[in-house]
Amino acid sequence: MSKQGEGKIDRLRKNIRQHDILYYVKDSPTISDREYDLLMRELQDLEGKFPEFICKESPTQRVGGKVSEKFNTVRHSTPMLSLDNTYSVDELKEFHARVLKGLGNFPSKDIEYFVELKFDGLAVALTYEKGVFVQGATRGNGKEGEDITANLRTIKSIPLTIPMDKEKINFLEVRGEVFMPRESFRELNKIREEDNEVSFANPRNAAAGSLRLLDPAITASRRLDIFVYGLSAEPVPIKTHSETQNMLQRLGFKLNMNHYICGCFENVLPYVEKWRTEKNNLEYDVDGLVIKVNSLSFQKKLGATTKFPRWAVAYKYEAEKAETKVENIVCQVGRTGAITPVALLTPVFISGSTVSRATLHNEDEIKRKDIRVGDRVVIEKSGEIIPKVVKVILSTKVKRGALFKMPAQCPECRGVLFRPEKEAILRCVNYGCPAQLKERLLHFASRNAMDIDHLA
Repeated sequence: MSKQGEGKIDRLRKNIRQHDILYYVKDSPTISDREYDLLMRELQDLEGKFPEFICKESPTQRVGGKVSEKFNTVRHSTPMLSLDNTYSVDELKEFHARVLKGLGNFPSKDIEYFVELKFDGLAVALTYEKGVFVQGATRGNGKEGEDITANLRTIKSIPLTIPMDKEKINFLEVRGEVFMPRESFRELNKIREEDNEVSFANPRNAAAGSLRLLDPAITASRRLDIFVYGLSAEPVPIKTHSETQNMLQRLGFKLNMNHYICGCFENVLPYVEKWRTEKNNLEYDVDGLVIKVNSLSFQKKLGATTKFPRWAVAYKYEAEKAETKVENIVCQVGRTGAITPVALLTPVFISGSTVSRATLHNEDEIKRKDIRVGDRVVIEKSGEIIPKVVKVILSTKVKRGALFKMPAQCPECRGVLFRPEKEAILRCVNYGCPAQLKERLLHFASRNAMDIDHLA
């Protein structure tokens, strides 16, 4: 019976891993969430019945119960270098000229480039031995990083096992970027604001903060994701970066498919312009492109400085800004009674959408920036998501409005407002406030709580 149970557990694990790849990596699930949950429950029940067969690479063991006291330092098998940045086409051309010179004035037409999106997240290294994920680390100083294995295991697009035997390799260190999708970021910040916690400025900060939590269970709730983009060292038969991508895909890693092989440098430039605006339509943050020499032998010949590889460069886009007018400042009431001032703006198009509102966070922030009704202001999308007032455009020709004052009563129930000591948030203390009741009900039904579908 024990042998029979072991066989069934093994088959269930393989089945669930395959569905994980289909859902989290390929975005093409073949079963419903309920069917997946039933498979997981069956596996959990069997592992409970046969605890001797529980192993750390089981899908049920992604989130451990142990809270760490600190992160240990680990050394990378090869340095995790950052990329040199460029901000103009002229600087890109200078990079191309350096590549040609480094290759002994190699003919320009024979240099193939690999162009991919530059994700605004946190670089990590994933180590696999004999097909099992054994360690994950941050970039750190490039030579050493922090061991965040327990937190990385909670990211469902990171496979806990891979078929390395098919590639005839025993050791693999994979490089990738962990990020927080924009929807997850919006939901997280909404909850933090309602709980009187400081909002994350952008998805990158949220992802980095989530990976450095000492409790993996909290990290698991943050719904992080990853795109894998390379290896610390390629197996001998692989000759190009594009072949590396193909191998990673075969192994079951999640790759971003918005990449291009350019037969010459001139073919790179249209993609620079293409993604300047199209990046705003993505569900994750991209702050530029990465341009790499595709040939691994050329990469080896070009080498690296102490900080950057000479065979790759990043092209960074500037954050888009726009000028508009503050038509009014209103206050909204959150789930916990927090009163948040919001600027109502003359609608303006920025980063792919029309913006007509921007959070002003709290009274202290309004005073610091001296924002008043009627002011002309510069706004930008923080992390391409949250509209933020960057500064006020002062003019001697226009008389400014009065200083903004927070309300003396709750704008919804006229209840008493209270600002706790050492806090920046004003609160409505009426637990029966209609606005709070509505927000509490929405939170109760949300994905981060009871996850109730079709509630209207």
